[in-house]
Amino acid sequence: MAGFGAASGGDGSGSAQGEGMNGVDKAEVGPAAGYGVGQLLIPPLNFAMVTPGVYRSGYPNSKNHAFLKKLRLKTIIYLCPEDYMAVNVQFMQSNSIRVLQFGIQGNKEPFVDIPEDAIRDALQALLDVRNHPTLIHCNKGKHRTGCLVGTLRKVQRWSLTSTIDEYRRFAGLKVRALDQQFIELFDTRKVLYDPRYKPAWL
Repeated sequence: MAGFGAASGGDGSGSAQGEGMNGVDKAEVGPAAGYGVGQLLIPPLNFAMVTPGVYRSGYPNSKNHAFLKKLRLKTIIYLCPEDYMAVNVQFMQSNSIRVLQFGIQGNKEPFVDIPEDAIRDALQALLDVRNHPTLIHCNKGKHRTGCLVGTLRKVQRWSLTSTIDEYRRFAGLKVRALDQQFIELFDTRKVLYDPRYKPAWL
């Protein structure tokens, strides 16, 4: 296993964040994949592409299943402590999608700290290309998802300013100071990965 030094420098320009249809590359869900052919595809709340092979969103429901199927997901990283909704479990099973659950309570400051070990474990799952394509989600796709994506940006050596700006963009009016502090203080040196399976963007 290998690890990371402290993240520094960079402005995120080396990592792709999707544009257009909620951050999805049309090559992935366009006409060649059946997009728009007699079927309405509805992305989950707050859906976007984080980097190639990694997506983020709020909690999906049955209306989003056709859209998610086009992504050909291998893994979902679920960041809530509650059991997964039965209709989603059935969809994941029928499409051979593995769900990795890292139960993190919502960080409603000033009472709840984000468990660093859970975020680190989820991040290490993200850094294994065998899990890609991957969807990260919590409830609204803002805070817990934002913290995990923020730590990923540190591993990708984005600047702190760009990383926090991205967090704020998805959090909207519900920006949380503890989330931003968590991202800033997160130690990437404790993150391990297998070099044989690291993503091309790492």
